[in-house]
Amino acid sequence: MSAHGYKVVGTRPVRPDGADKVTGRAAYGADVHLAGLLYGAVLRSPHAHARIRRIDTRGAEALEGVRAVITASDFPPADAGRIIDLGEGQQTVAEVRGNMLASGKALYKGHAVAAVAAVNRHVAEEALGLIEVDYEPLPAVLTALEAMREDAPILHETLTRKELGTDTGEVSNVAEHFRFELGDLEQGLAEADVVVEREFDTATVHQGYIEPQNATALWNQDGRIHVWSSTQGAFVVRDTVAAALNVPVSRVKATPMEIGGGFGGKIRVYLEPVAALLSRKSGRPVKIVMSRQEVFEGTGPTPGSHIRVKVGARRDGRISAAYAFLAYEAGAYPGSMADCGAMCIFSPYDIANLCVDGYNIVVNKPSTAAYRAPGATNAAFAGESVMDEVAERLGMDPIDFRLRNAAHEGTRRADGPKFRRIGCVEVLEAMKNHPHYSAPLEGPNRGRGVAVGFWFNVGLASACTIGVNADGTVNLVEGSTDIGGTRASIAMQAAEVLGLRAEDVHPVVVDTDSIAYTAVTGGSRTTFATGWAAYEAAHDVLRQMKERAARLLETEPECVEYQDGVFRSGESRMTFAEVAARLNETGGPVTGRAGVNPRGAGGSYAGAIADVEVDPETGRVSILRFTSVQDAGKAIHPAYVEGQMQGGSAQGIGWALNEEYCLSPGGAMQNSSFLDYRMPTSLDLPMIETVIVEVPNPGHPFGVRGVGEANIVPPPGAIANAIYRAAGVRLSRLPMKPETVMEAIWAQRD
Repeated sequence: MSAHGYKVVGTRPVRPDGADKVTGRAAYGADVHLAGLLYGAVLRSPHAHARIRRIDTRGAEALEGVRAVITASDFPPADAGRIIDLGEGQQTVAEVRGNMLASGKALYKGHAVAAVAAVNRHVAEEALGLIEVDYEPLPAVLTALEAMREDAPILHETLTRKELGTDTGEVSNVAEHFRFELGDLEQGLAEADVVVEREFDTATVHQGYIEPQNATALWNQDGRIHVWSSTQGAFVVRDTVAAALNVPVSRVKATPMEIGGGFGGKIRVYLEPVAALLSRKSGRPVKIVMSRQEVFEGTGPTPGSHIRVKVGARRDGRISAAYAFLAYEAGAYPGSMADCGAMCIFSPYDIANLCVDGYNIVVNKPSTAAYRAPGATNAAFAGESVMDEVAERLGMDPIDFRLRNAAHEGTRRADGPKFRRIGCVEVLEAMKNHPHYSAPLEGPNRGRGVAVGFWFNVGLASACTIGVNADGTVNLVEGSTDIGGTRASIAMQAAEVLGLRAEDVHPVVVDTDSIAYTAVTGGSRTTFATGWAAYEAAHDVLRQMKERAARLLETEPECVEYQDGVFRSGESRMTFAEVAARLNETGGPVTGRAGVNPRGAGGSYAGAIADVEVDPETGRVSILRFTSVQDAGKAIHPAYVEGQMQGGSAQGIGWALNEEYCLSPGGAMQNSSFLDYRMPTSLDLPMIETVIVEVPNPGHPFGVRGVGEANIVPPPGAIANAIYRAAGVRLSRLPMKPETVMEAIWAQRD
């Protein structure tokens, strides 16, 4: 039995999808094969910014083996201004369609312009070379600050700037300026004995999922559209396809396949409507699988950013004021995650006077998408670097300084809400008490740094059904794509309620026709919200099973007690399996169901302790030791939680030291392969130590908090602070690659 008296929750059963994945039987998006299948390919712009004067597809259409060619003109008429929920963020139909197939302008190098379906991939690629596109190249803007200039080339002639909630009518690359404000910033700064102000820049990085984007579509003769893809949200696919193609959602069936990594990057829809249009035109099913270069150039990376942070503190160690300026690159279309960064940057702290200005700015890069706590990692790199410097100026231990100012129950966030029970203090205490923090760090050019980070988590809608089998096991049906062990964590919550073994619950993720609406697997919501749906569905099963047991025990349902898999009434008893075996004689099958939209999502805090060694001759940074600490609320499956913490930490380390889009002055990505886009491997990382903190979330039956995202937030800040202690230089740019480190060391010597 685990802590809190749980028998399943908190244990480490074998994952239910493990056998299929290790034997190669699991079916991913590229594994879909239908009778008469055609292969699609997409023509992409060679320019980062260009007007499309004309597209001539006649050469491609005449090529033997080509069955269909489409451009943006093949989209049916629709309300261009209609808003589509993209799972994490919103865009108009015009913006969503424009990103799928460019209309009027190509807005980034790699922007889809046309698509072909042919009898095989080779013919399709040959056909792309026969499509003639007349481009008028235009100047490109590649950074937020460049795009904000008054004389900057304009990406969208119809995009007008929103200023603090009001549409100014001014055509601009700044889609929106918003502000979060508490207290009196100027008064707080006036009270400060120490004020530190610094500027920071972060590069565009990619989620780096191993499996490329893919989609297969069949526009059937009955008018229904069937799509199969590796997605984090089948209902996002269904709704986006329906909106883009202007058909009712009931005409679209989306089937989520196994997913080879997503991290937020497989929420947005790129290929499914394109494949569907090709299918309608050809009368055959069409599959499109991106190359790695297409993934880098044609899907959503993180926003690059320019950040300015100013923090004031009194001699007693209390922060009196904090300000942040966040200019985030949205890429080609609005939606930069600046709001998320603004919500998170100061959330580890209880600060009475603060202000955050956020800017959502379009630039000639791929339209950005979520990446594990989107927007928060950029912000924490800046915020935690400044907090570290403030602590140093005050002569305080960096963790003691953070504890002195730590957010707690009742602290108000910058964007308004007050925290319920949170674990920020407990995470910091676990960091301070960990042997890593007090361990000797001997040798020259070595340093230790710490940082903390926050992610707010969301609830959103989820559905679940549970059917009882005659042998006493149950089948659990849900609609949340499993990208991090959620089949197990959801099934385990049902098993706990039902008094069954985890192995007796058989979870399956199904298509959009087979379950009620379920929101995206993202926002750290799945174990929380879909787990809650499983909890409620399991209670529905128990209610019915008690009624059946009462009939068999010849008593009333209210006289039946259930514990540890056994129904009891007086001296009479029947096991769950015994009642299940006799369902047909007591009324027929038992199916439990639930649909929830929970509001009690609890934010998660994570901390990182990093030891580094800096080579003063080359600037190379080596990670010597790394510890990740995170509040999980309640770890349903601790091994999965540890895996999330290690995975997020590894990605945060890559973001800190290596990863970036290297762009030419014209906006072409120059490192669009895993050979040149340097993600860390096992050779670059130490064993990442994990500490799970459990401060139960009062808004969930089992105390669950989302754990998939907060862990990526603190690594860059912790590593930057460690580099400072190793080399004496504070870095203001990500990634902190060798040349960046060397430039800072040289500048210090000068």
